[in-house]
Amino acid sequence: MNQTGNIRTEDEMYMRRCIQLARNGWCNTPLNPMVGAVIVCDGRIIGEGYHVRCGEAHAEVNAIRSVADPSLLRRSTLYVSLEPCSHYGKTPPCADLVIEKGIPRIVAGCLDPFPEVAGRGLAKLREAGREVVTGVCEEECRTLISRFVTYYTRHRPYVTLKWAESADGFIDRQREDGRPAILSSPLSAMLVHKLRAEHMAIMVGTRTALLDDPSLTVRHWYGRQPLRVVLDRKRRLPRTLHLFDGSVPTLVVTQSPPPARAKRLPGVEYLVLDYSRDILPQLMLALHSRNIQSLLVEGGRELLQSFLRSGLWDEAFVEESPLRLGSGVEAPAIDKKNFCETVQHFGRYIRHYRAQ
Repeated sequence: MNQTGNIRTEDEMYMRRCIQLARNGWCNTPLNPMVGAVIVCDGRIIGEGYHVRCGEAHAEVNAIRSVADPSLLRRSTLYVSLEPCSHYGKTPPCADLVIEKGIPRIVAGCLDPFPEVAGRGLAKLREAGREVVTGVCEEECRTLISRFVTYYTRHRPYVTLKWAESADGFIDRQREDGRPAILSSPLSAMLVHKLRAEHMAIMVGTRTALLDDPSLTVRHWYGRQPLRVVLDRKRRLPRTLHLFDGSVPTLVVTQSPPPARAKRLPGVEYLVLDYSRDILPQLMLALHSRNIQSLLVEGGRELLQSFLRSGLWDEAFVEESPLRLGSGVEAPAIDKKNFCETVQHFGRYIRHYRAQ
């Protein structure tokens, strides 16, 4: 292999380590992106870091701080999965720190879609005489920050759909006897709580709220509680539901606010939308304005299908249950062109889709 090929292979190896490090910030970085950084000198990693938490030091800063001998920085390469920032936010510009420390070569996985950066960080490094390489493992690096990209480029939350379906393609019984079909196992249900912890908000429709009375909390996994979002056009949901217990903030999406004289429920806010028009685009704008970067939809068929039909979704996870129902509520129809992979967890197969 020629010298250029060797360099490229080496760059990819260190960039994949950046991606590996970045994932450690999975639940704590929003609204910021997950970013990992590696510093290499003479073929040896001398520093590593990742963005631990929104508002705290960025990956490049943590990597530089981890270097035992700062004099080595002046002949090192900085690998970072995302372009170093160039603006003052909650922290100073990382590009300025890289220049100050004299790092001569910077390899960035992808450009920052944030409007205040968007190539300016790399331009600043080049103007300072630094060698800049871009596009190494670019697709993987952009996938890593897909929620961040969606939020800033599409001006809506990153939407994940989730449901479990029977072996014969149903998500529930018709509920004549009031009993729901239990399609998830205790262990696969734990994975649902993991998904909840990884999202900033979780949503169900009126029917699911009435029939299931879900808490929509993270009880079987470690993590923060997502904002609960429930559709209640005519405000007919009883106040005795778990959604209104005040333990977690709840956003009720309705067509008219409650009367001024009505007793306020703790932790409950009402969002008034125009139900004579498609409410999903309106809801996406409203959640975006509330800095909600990711939304998990766990509703029934009608709600899930409305997201699929509108194209306002990014990922879907479908758990395959071995149970056969014979009849009931049909599972949402999802175009097979969006199929990504099937993974197995705790003896259950889960189909993963990505919107094309």
